[in-house]
Amino acid sequence: MEVLRQLRRYYQERMSYLVLSILCLAAATAVGLITPNLLRILIDDAIIPGDFDTVPMLAVTVLLVVIVKGLLQFAHGFFGGRLGNFLAYRLRNACYEKLQFLSFRYYDTAKTGDLMSRLTGDLEAIRNFIGFGFAQLLNVFFMVLFGCIMMFSINWQLTLVTLVTMPFLAAVALRFESKIHPAFQEMRLALSSLTTAVQENITGVRTVKSFAREDHEVTKFSDRNERYKTNQIFTSGLWSKFFPVMELLASVSVAILLGFGGSLVINGKMSIGELVAFFSLIWYIIGPMWGLGFHINNYTQSKASGERVLEVLNQQVDVDDKPDAVELEQVKGHVIFDHVTFAYGNKMPAVVDINFDAKPGSIIGFLGGTGSGKSTIIQLLMRAYDVNQGSIKLDGIDIRDYGIRSLRSQISTVFQETFLFSSSIRNNIAYGLNNVSMEDVMRVAKLAKAHDFIMEMPDGYDTVVGERGMGLSGGQKQRIAIARALLKNPRILVLDDATSAVDMETEHEIQAGFQEVMKGRTTFIIAHRISSLRHADEILVLDQGRVIQRGTHNELIQESGAYQDVYKIQYADYLAKVNAGERE
Repeated sequence: MEVLRQLRRYYQERMSYLVLSILCLAAATAVGLITPNLLRILIDDAIIPGDFDTVPMLAVTVLLVVIVKGLLQFAHGFFGGRLGNFLAYRLRNACYEKLQFLSFRYYDTAKTGDLMSRLTGDLEAIRNFIGFGFAQLLNVFFMVLFGCIMMFSINWQLTLVTLVTMPFLAAVALRFESKIHPAFQEMRLALSSLTTAVQENITGVRTVKSFAREDHEVTKFSDRNERYKTNQIFTSGLWSKFFPVMELLASVSVAILLGFGGSLVINGKMSIGELVAFFSLIWYIIGPMWGLGFHINNYTQSKASGERVLEVLNQQVDVDDKPDAVELEQVKGHVIFDHVTFAYGNKMPAVVDINFDAKPGSIIGFLGGTGSGKSTIIQLLMRAYDVNQGSIKLDGIDIRDYGIRSLRSQISTVFQETFLFSSSIRNNIAYGLNNVSMEDVMRVAKLAKAHDFIMEMPDGYDTVVGERGMGLSGGQKQRIAIARALLKNPRILVLDDATSAVDMETEHEIQAGFQEVMKGRTTFIIAHRISSLRHADEILVLDQGRVIQRGTHNELIQESGAYQDVYKIQYADYLAKVNAGERE
């Protein structure tokens, strides 16, 4: 019930639907109790005395009861369905919105397939229970209560004797619930693992095929499928153990009813009509108690699903706005890293004591091997994570004092791993901006050297790219991403190995276009190619999160160290020709 209490805020607005659904179902249950009484009248007052004139009236009454009961059940389904769909709609939106604002730290360990499972299967289980299962679970109480009242009104001794097995039936049902709930929790986890395997395989299908690992992937999926199958079999085993016991206890109640009730009829203490009515009423109690396992099944599924959905909704946001966060308006782009140190979780520091002063309009370059901390510095600038020590200032104010969205609106980034949406090239370039003219889209595409290959496509800028940009080469995707970043017209531009997927000639063309774009903007360039850093005002050479060299290109190539080593490797042929010319 704690899960339902936490979810209440998502259906509170339509609480009247829940009340109406319960009332309609309770009324349908009450109306259904008229039928056993009509059976008693039919036998005792019509058939046995031979007064058949009342039979047509009784038949019409039964028909009316059925119609009224049907209308009430329809109303129950109508209001329950509305409530369940409203709840699912609100929860789906809330989960999706939460996922948008969760920190990068959460996505470092989150699995896409697991999140998809929570937003589909788990939400569906919650919708079914809140819309229908909760009212039907309460209806078990109503049916038992109303049935007992009617039975006591007929014969209280037979009622007490018949209900002697009911506590045992309830105990078995509760025992069943305590066993089935952990099984359903494991089932949801197994299904999430299965979904994740499918998602990862589809996403990485090119990698799988290039390494000829199809058999490995089939085996991996089979193992996870085996786990899910084993859990399903275990759950089925629980059902097969508990439900025969419930049926046995129900059958014992019926046997006691027929035995003791029959003796009362023989001794003239009870009429045949009352015994028939009693036999019909006992199923109003046994039926719900017998089906209690089914309702508990729905309840435990929704409980396990609710816990998984609430885990997302209650997830702590590591990086959030302060209550008095400052909104950026006019930005100069003066960035200062002041003794910044940061570590991912409990790992070793990714960057240690980083210091630099990027004045407005300056270009700062970063060079270093994999894991040296280059991209981490950019992530910290965007407040994907908050620093552990030191501070990052923009225009003299700590970036933690700014609103996150306001800060990021001033930064445009081209990542090394380019992501494109399944939409037209024009929409991908104009992503995140409203009312963008075609002229502006074409202008930035030309700066990114993307215009020519776009125009060669069948539909030009209206060409729809495949999922994650499938159908385009790595260099083409990267140039579209560069155009997207330029269209944003940011005060701070970040190029995270932005030209790694293009050839040297195209890189030189893009760099020439960048010279115009970078004017007046603070630019940070992460690169493995010296050619991308030659024009930087300051270059920081990183190793294991520390700055080991800093200076301009001309200063660093004269200084022995990592930068000079990289320069010699990349320009070996050029230097060899120069040396050969000098010797001649």
